[in-house]
Amino acid sequence: MIKNHWIEAKGKVLGLFQSAHIFLTEQEQEQVEIVDFGLGNYELEGLGLVTYINSDLYCAKELALLPHQTCPEHRHPQVGPNPGKTETFRCRWGKVRLYLEGEPTDNIKACIPEGSKKFYTVFREMELTPGQQMTIPPNTLHWFQAAEEGAVVSEFSTTSRDEFDIFTDPRIVRIPVMSHS
Repeated sequence: MIKNHWIEAKGKVLGLFQSAHIFLTEQEQEQVEIVDFGLGNYELEGLGLVTYINSDLYCAKELALLPHQTCPEHRHPQVGPNPGKTETFRCRWGKVRLYLEGEPTDNIKACIPEGSKKFYTVFREMELTPGQQMTIPPNTLHWFQAAEEGAVVSEFSTTSRDEFDIFTDPRIVRIPVMSHS
């Protein structure tokens, strides 16, 4: 992504954090990641995030999603003796729709990204508004999407090993973030 688009995306993410009354230090603002999953369509499939801590025991992050932005379907598999990441999503601002394995919800509210529909396979819908949370067990297929105004979600989890996440869409590259050069 060219520098101007990266700066614009980061500005929108910081605006969402501000709307949620989440204060970030200057250092944290500099460390905000703009992730497009290698798909080159950040505003449709992507997210902004800042990681507060990721240790051998636990992880804490803030996630920001633009209106209707989607984090693609994935799971956190076992890594060595570690059973995989258990994560709790707590909605802080806006509304986020979380999709999990299980009995599909009739008439889901999500807008599945055009060109990627075959890579979304789980449709049990859980809608989270500020103050609501959901814990996802390890190795559970899931994806999530912000509603009309966007969303800010706090993620509390066991150690995050993003490089081992398994995405349903084989085109996805998780670790590289948008270039700002």
